[in-house]
Amino acid sequence: MKKIINLLLVVSLALMSILYGSSTTVSAQDREPISVGILQFNVHGSLDENYRGFIEGLAELGYVEGENLTVNYVNAAAEVSQLPSLASSIEAESDYLFAIATPSAQALANTTQDKVILFSSVADPIGAGVVDTLEEPGRNLTGTTNIGPIEQQINQILLPLVPEADRIGLIYNSSEINAQYQVDIAVPILEEQGIQPVIKTISSTNDISQAMNALVNEEVDGIYLVTDNYIAASMALVGEIGKEAGIPMVGGSNDMILENGLATYGLDYYELGVQTAEMLVRIIDEDLDPATTPVELANYLELVVNEDYANAIGIDPQEIYDLMKE
Repeated sequence: MKKIINLLLVVSLALMSILYGSSTTVSAQDREPISVGILQFNVHGSLDENYRGFIEGLAELGYVEGENLTVNYVNAAAEVSQLPSLASSIEAESDYLFAIATPSAQALANTTQDKVILFSSVADPIGAGVVDTLEEPGRNLTGTTNIGPIEQQINQILLPLVPEADRIGLIYNSSEINAQYQVDIAVPILEEQGIQPVIKTISSTNDISQAMNALVNEEVDGIYLVTDNYIAASMALVGEIGKEAGIPMVGGSNDMILENGLATYGLDYYELGVQTAEMLVRIIDEDLDPATTPVELANYLELVVNEDYANAIGIDPQEIYDLMKE
């Protein structure tokens, strides 16, 4: 049975949610109607949960779909070429905009410089060119980043599970800025421990089977997964190949691991959506300028262990739980 254990309920940024707790009593009748255009890049568990958290977070704060909230939702299904037209279609009929994932944020940023844009599931907003700095975004965009505690994921979970490791594999879509950003963080961490990173890149989901089998053939001792949209959408395949080879796969999002990976210490995409909804409502209520509203890190981090995967590759799930207690 797949089991989630919450080890940590956020740190300092959780104060945002605490301060906003009183807003949950606001009813839809007390709010002026708004329309929100939502552009989601792809269909997979993490982004779907991000969307669900955003909508339900707005409802908790008094903006209820069908009452005083109109949602104009479109999904690009990972078709990058469709993003500009989809962005334009929702921008024209929406008061506020919400971008789910980096390509969506870039598309909406290129569509309007006048309307407030909130983003989420963007690992590197600066590298993506949608903000100047995290503290002072400088434009009409702000939101939440999905960058996880990469050093902890590697040094406190993955490497202790494979103490004799020489080679750790990484697989990602090199055209995704967010994925490349995380790999650029992970590689030095591995090299500092004397571990050789073995990197395989893909350009579409059609490349995943070949890339995963290449990692298996190169006898990697473990695989570190970054939060990559193409990999996340194909975790059934990715996980099966890793499982059959007996390879621990750590990192990525909670949803990726729950579908078919070993473990992660990371963020909850539903809660990240709720957090982004809270940001939008603060901007509306307090007439804040996105240009001076800091980008936020995830409020909630948790250890997630897929016990089915652990048992399949001969690892006692309790061993992973114990690692995070040390």
